[in-house]
Order: sequence, then C-alpha cells, then structure tokens
Amino acid sequence: MSYKLSNGILTVEIAGTGDYGGTRFDWTGFITQVTLEKGRHSFCVPESLVPGHGSGGTGLCNEFGISRAIGYEEAMPGEWFPKPGVGLLQKTGPEPYSFNGEYPLIPFQISEEATGQSLTYIVQPMECRGYSMQLTKTIALHDNRLDISYVLENKGTKPLHTEEYVHNFVGIDGAGIGAGYILRLPGEAGVKDPESSYTAELLDCSGNAITWNQEPDGRPFYCQVTGWEKQDADCYWELVHEPSGAGVRESGDFVPQKVALWGEQHVVSPEVFADISILPRHSKHWRRSYQFFAP
Repeated sequence: MSYKLSNGILTVEIAGTGDYGGTRFDWTGFITQVTLEKGRHSFCVPESLVPGHGSGGTGLCNEFGISRAIGYEEAMPGEWFPKPGVGLLQKTGPEPYSFNGEYPLIPFQISEEATGQSLTYIVQPMECRGYSMQLTKTIALHDNRLDISYVLENKGTKPLHTEEYVHNFVGIDGAGIGAGYILRLPGEAGVKDPESSYTAELLDCSGNAITWNQEPDGRPFYCQVTGWEKQDADCYWELVHEPSGAGVRESGDFVPQKVALWGEQHVVSPEVFADISILPRHSKHWRRSYQFFAP
C-alpha cells in the first residue's frame, strides 16, 4: 500500500512496495513527491515525462550496485545474484551487468511499520551463493527535514562490496532546468569527467556555484562534480530555484565516494554515492537528510 507522511510542514508521498516493480531501484521508500506546505512548493518529478520511457524512476528513489552488482561477476549465466531492496536477479548471459538491463526476478519479502511521521521497512534476507543481507530503512520527518536511515546487515558468508545512492529526480514546482536554477557546493565547484562536450558547454562553474548556460535541448547531461569535499560542511549540495526561492539541500553522516550530476530539460539529479563494504556478521549504518526551504 502507498503511504503519506505529514507533520504540517512537509508532506511526503511514498509508493506502495512493489508498485515500481523494476529491477533497478530499491522497492522500499520509493518517494514520489515531497511538498513544502508553506507556499505549496513541490520538488519531485518523474525521470521521463513520456509514459513508458526511461527506467520508471520518480522523485527520491535509491539504487544499490549501479556499478558493483553484488555477486554478478562470479555468477554463471543462469545463476542468481542479490540486488539489495529488490530481490534475487538472474544472470542471463556473459555480458557485464547493466543497471538498465532486464533480469528475471525473485522479490525479497518486505515488512512495513508506519506511524504518522515515520515509516520503517525491513527487507528479509534470502541466501544466494553465500550472499545474504537484511536491509532496514526508516523514513522520518523532523520539521522541514526528511531523514532516510539505513542499516544493512551481512547475514551471509561472503563480504558485501557495492555502493548506494539516491537518484534525486528534482524539478522544483515543475520548472524546467536552466537559468533559474543554481546548484551550490560547500567548496569550490567544478565539473569532472563530463560525459560529453555538450555537458561541459552546458554547465558553468563560478565560486561554489554551478549554473546552466542555457536550457537543456533534450539530451541528458552527466558528470561528476567537485566542491563537496569540504570536511566541516553542513551539506553535500544545495539546489535553489531562484525565481521562487524554494530549494533543497542534502546532508548525511558519511563521507561520499563521489557526487555526480545528471539531468534533462525537466529534471536535475545531484547524486551522492555511499561506499559499502561489509564483512560477514557485520553491518553498516548511514543516514541521508533532506532539508526543504522557501522564503
């Protein structure tokens, strides 16, 4: 079932477990909309505005193992490998893992416990060739802040090596990406490893800010960004829609592996990656916090 959390300041809409149904994004805590009640500002948009296109991502949805799928490389075609928050996926051929690929799926069993301002998911472990894990995720509201807390426990006999990030599909009040947006980093902002010359020419860095030289033309842009590494910073990034003054900033209790930036005409997604390495019978805890604000 779907959920709606509200504290009078924020209203957060969360899809029902399995509503997404794909094999890329975590099925738990799939946040489809966040509304800041002061001014009724909305922040979440779908990955694609064309029905049936894209991978089905919407709003704040996280993914494990976009580049390090647990157990995939040593699996033989026909064998299974675990995708945290989703289930066991079947390797279908000798090709490298593709986060956009379609794989046969055995979903994990997931339990839920909700209160008025928090929601907890427990993803039950399922043994797979020595890999087994239990994921607990809690979404909670605190004033104008949304917290997402994770506990990943290694219940298997093999170590877990992967990464987790949230694909923040953001479009503030539905405004298209362009001159009205500014992305601020804690330190000197820079663009690293742009995917194309188009990306490099589209983005401008000045001081701690990244802006858009023009509206994107329909092609996606992608790069890594620098400027988040400042150790005493109180957030990883902040995105503001200057005409309205509404914005969102993400912070957390971990040192990022990297921060990337993806987007198209209607959506921008700063992506903060958490590195995950867990020995058997050990666990990892981490938290992400989103603060939503307006004048």
